[in-house]
Amino acid sequence: MDQVCRVLRLPTIRSQSPELAETAGREQMSYLGFLSELLPAECGDRARRRSERRIKAAGFPRDKSLRKFDFDANPNIDPAMVHTLAKCEWIKKGLPLCLIGDSGTGKSHLLIALGTEAAMAGFRVKYVLATKLVNELVEAADEKQLTKTIARYGRVDLLCIDELGYMELDRRGAEVLFQVLTEREEKNSVAIASNESFSGWTKTFTDPRLCAAIVDRLTFGGHIVENGTDSYRLATTRAQAERAAV
Repeated sequence: MDQVCRVLRLPTIRSQSPELAETAGREQMSYLGFLSELLPAECGDRARRRSERRIKAAGFPRDKSLRKFDFDANPNIDPAMVHTLAKCEWIKKGLPLCLIGDSGTGKSHLLIALGTEAAMAGFRVKYVLATKLVNELVEAADEKQLTKTIARYGRVDLLCIDELGYMELDRRGAEVLFQVLTEREEKNSVAIASNESFSGWTKTFTDPRLCAAIVDRLTFGGHIVENGTDSYRLATTRAQAERAAV
């Protein structure tokens, strides 16, 4: 039994079958009843392992979940909207998502958490910092590999771009990023987190026409979550300091 399970790659059945067989004998279960306990355990464990692989492949820098997000700390964010986004219907439709707000308002947390929900739901997800993505694309262009790199980023179901707007991009960097967004337009979803409102994106994309085109691709038919300007991280730190001083 052990060897057969190894050959067929059924690790859960291999590990759980002795205990379940003992239980089945004690409770006088039928063969069908025994299998109905054993096979779902293997399927469930296999689904869990697939989710873990997709989450790992996404490249999230840290573990963030919706369960750990403090909605009470940021009243600007509608919990119902976020939990609706977690159902991933917008990803099925290839729509974009923009998380806009100052530092400390939970943009990256929500970006990673929603990306994690998507991976758990079976979607292929990739997380990347905006500057890292642009640098990779520029290097690929120098090595005559830009088309291949854009195609690779185009294949994932959800591309999560964090910290867009923190640094100014030169025209070349903005153009290669635009190519990625164009490759994914109305086919696969892009989710971004930015500390700048759309009116301030000219600081990042200095060409007005290119800036307008990028904003158009990241907003058309999609969802915009405005996290506001009040940092709950700073508020939490201040509250802890005040309690310590008492």
